[in-house]
Amino acid sequence: MTATYRVRPAKPDDMTAILDLINWSAKWLREYKHTDQWARPWPNERARDARVRRGIKGGLTWMVEDHQGSLVGTVTYRGKGNQKLWTRRELREPAVYVSRLIVAREHAGEHIGSALLDWAGQRGREQWDAASTRVDVWTTNNGLHAYYLRNGFSHLRTREFKDSWEYPSAALFQKPTAAVNGASAARFAIEEAA
Repeated sequence: MTATYRVRPAKPDDMTAILDLINWSAKWLREYKHTDQWARPWPNERARDARVRRGIKGGLTWMVEDHQGSLVGTVTYRGKGNQKLWTRRELREPAVYVSRLIVAREHAGEHIGSALLDWAGQRGREQWDAASTRVDVWTTNNGLHAYYLRNGFSHLRTREFKDSWEYPSAALFQKPTAAVNGASAARFAIEEAA
C-alpha cells in the first residue's frame, strides 16, 4: 500500500498545534458526543501542557501530515505505562502505550485513528518487541470505549479512584500487536527529524 500520510517527530514549534487539536476536540466532544472528556485540562492547564511538552522533548509525540504538509493529527506512544493504572505484572511485559491520539475533524471518517493505532503497535513491536498495544481511555466516554472495542481492543478493567478527577482516564484497553493490520500501518511514511 502506498503511504498516504507523513509522520514525523513533533518539534517544540508544534506545541500550539497540538494544544489546538486538544481544544478543538474537547469542544467537539462536548457538543456532539456529550462527554466531559478534556472539558478542562487535567489536572490543570499547566500540568497538561508540561505533559505535552515532555512528550515532544522525549521524542514520543508524532505529527501526522498530508502530502501538502497540512496537519492531520497527532499521536504519542511510549514503552512504559503509568504505575497508577497498570499492574506490576503488566508493566513488566513489553507493550506500547498510546496516548493523545487526535485526528483533525476534517479528516473524520478516513480511519486515520485506527491506522495510527496499528502504526504505533507496529513501531512498538519493532522497537522493543511489544506484545500489546495499550491505552487508558477517558472513564466516562462510553462512545470512545466502543471505538476501541470495534478496533480489536479488549477492555481489561476500569480503575476506581476515590475522586474521579484523580485520574479521569482510567478505562484500560489492550490489543495484541500480533493483530496489527500491516496495510493500515503502511498508510504512514516516516519522515525522520533532520
